[in-house]
Amino acid sequence: MKLLMSLTLPFEEPVLIFTLVLLIILIAPIVLGKMKIPGIVGMILAGVIIGPNGLNILSRDASIVLFGTVGLLYIMFLAGLEIDMIDFKKYKTRSLIFGLMTFIIPITVGTAVFYYLEGNAIKPSILLASMFAPHTLLAYPIISRLGLSKNEAVTVTIGGTLITDTAVLFVLAIIINSTQGNTDILFWVKMIAGMAIFVAIVLWVFPKIAKWVFKQLESEKGAQYIFVLTIVFAAAFLSELAGMEAIIGAFLAGLALNPLIPHTSPLMNRIEFVGNNIFIPFFLISTGMLVDLTVLFTDTSAMLIAGTIVILAPATKYVAAFISQKLFGFNVMQRYLMFGLSSAHAAATLAVILAGYDIGLLGESALNGAVALILVSSVVSSFTTEKVGRRMAIVESRRKPDISNKPDRILVPIANPKTIENLVDLSIMLKNPDYDEPIYPLAVVIDNEHAEEEIYKKNKMLQEAIKHASATDSDVQLVSKIDVNVPSGILRAIKELMITEVVLGWNGKITTRDRIFGTVLDSLLENTEQMILVCKIIQPINTTERIVVLVPMNADLERGYFRWVKTLSLLSQQLGAKLVFKGRKRVLNHLRQTVKKSKPAVEAEYEPITKLSDLENLRSEIQEDDLLVTISAREGSVSHSKELDYIPRILSRGYKDNSFIIIYPEQFPSMYRGNSYKPFGDIDGSNQRQEQR
Repeated sequence: MKLLMSLTLPFEEPVLIFTLVLLIILIAPIVLGKMKIPGIVGMILAGVIIGPNGLNILSRDASIVLFGTVGLLYIMFLAGLEIDMIDFKKYKTRSLIFGLMTFIIPITVGTAVFYYLEGNAIKPSILLASMFAPHTLLAYPIISRLGLSKNEAVTVTIGGTLITDTAVLFVLAIIINSTQGNTDILFWVKMIAGMAIFVAIVLWVFPKIAKWVFKQLESEKGAQYIFVLTIVFAAAFLSELAGMEAIIGAFLAGLALNPLIPHTSPLMNRIEFVGNNIFIPFFLISTGMLVDLTVLFTDTSAMLIAGTIVILAPATKYVAAFISQKLFGFNVMQRYLMFGLSSAHAAATLAVILAGYDIGLLGESALNGAVALILVSSVVSSFTTEKVGRRMAIVESRRKPDISNKPDRILVPIANPKTIENLVDLSIMLKNPDYDEPIYPLAVVIDNEHAEEEIYKKNKMLQEAIKHASATDSDVQLVSKIDVNVPSGILRAIKELMITEVVLGWNGKITTRDRIFGTVLDSLLENTEQMILVCKIIQPINTTERIVVLVPMNADLERGYFRWVKTLSLLSQQLGAKLVFKGRKRVLNHLRQTVKKSKPAVEAEYEPITKLSDLENLRSEIQEDDLLVTISAREGSVSHSKELDYIPRILSRGYKDNSFIIIYPEQFPSMYRGNSYKPFGDIDGSNQRQEQR
């Protein structure tokens, strides 16, 4: 009987409500996708239909509002998290200009229209104009899905969002306090001080806390996700305490955590998955529930306000995008992309209209007009962004790739189960994202009577690599080899899989002076031409602040020069870590030009040193969260010198608490270095150097 009572409209049974919302999230994008309607619009329309002003199937109760608020904050957080910080800093002036234009043009035009043409008082006119000055990145999930989040126009628009929304909310605070008679000097001091303290806490204190927590919870992936959500909502709450809207705090939280959450990490995958499939759709549905179509068509005042807003809002946003395109030299598609992203109104618009309604400056007509703006602008934004975004994605895919960006086929020989996650994570970050090549974890088993049992154990161990990598949506293909010795098995896999890079774990041992890492690496260096990275990862890789790179003389003359520069640039971008190159002036000058022209854009510094052996004197400069990288060289190559042979010993003894990577760049085949190339069957891991001599 109780169950039957709960089936009356609107539904009140929590399980039934949640089930219905999940069905909408599942079905709406599929059905409307066949009609070429963006999924975002489908969610909003579904909210209109099932909401209290539609079929009244669901009421916009506290649970819907709560999940909707989480979804709104999630959108802003993801926008800050996915932004390319290097480009953001690079284009901060453009973001400021666009943000000011997309604020000043709409609010100026809107105030003039509502004040002079429609006869409103000055304060209500400013509030009405303020409704279509801010914008919500409602269409950002479309951009993210199409792989355009790093486009310069997108970066500028996201930065502009922070500027224009902050400006609007600042105007709102002034009008509210002036209406209530609180605009004395104390008001201004409190507002500015509150904003300054809030920004300092979010951008300076929170990252330090996050770095410490990530180190403590390195193996607790679920706890890391909960911590990230805690940071987002804490920042949103502090933003409200400072007199601003919560969306500003969520966006700044994304910027604060951006360097600590690599874009290809399992944590990032979890954040995007939950947000895009649960919280953000809830926000879109809850937004649609606000729309009351009957009032819009029966209230003359509401129709007038709605009509004015619906016409002026996109027009002024387009003007701002048009002027920005001309100033910044963007193409037409980038102009429409900026317009599409900046033409949706939801979060700050609702904040403005509800605040004005609460203090009596605006009536129900303005409230319904604002809801109409939200619906129409959401449709315009989604359609425009989807259409232009698809065209841009097609254009990007047809561009001829840079020959230096050839596919990375990375082999990860695994011997120690404890290093699997770190090596796989690092390999995923090093891989060129433009190509869908898998990572190849490799297990080599010695060919003897226990080979079958060993291959079973190794494959079971490597299942952890697949499980870990699957959390990043990265393709991993396990490779097992039975061979006479480990070096021979690795070399055979390199040849059969056409490997370009090998990522090895540091074994922690220094053997003889000649055998720096033992026989495995010695064999690989003598019998391969691929780039080899020997890695010791002590600190969580995502907490890296700087990548300090020691570059030997003539490293820029090697065949593999551009590949290792590209590799380090990708790693720098993924980690949000600054590159610091140390070497002789001539090499640094060449590096500066190479890095400047290379993609992705990275932040780099260049510090001259006289010789690599100065590494012993650099201990005081190297911090715990620095990743130390040494560019080494194979014997006989143009950049090889005796001092390079001592670098691993210095790192092993003097940098026990630091993560480091030693890179042996891609080289010409062994015959060009004066050594005879041995076929795989002739490799003997223990005696091959003595035999050659």
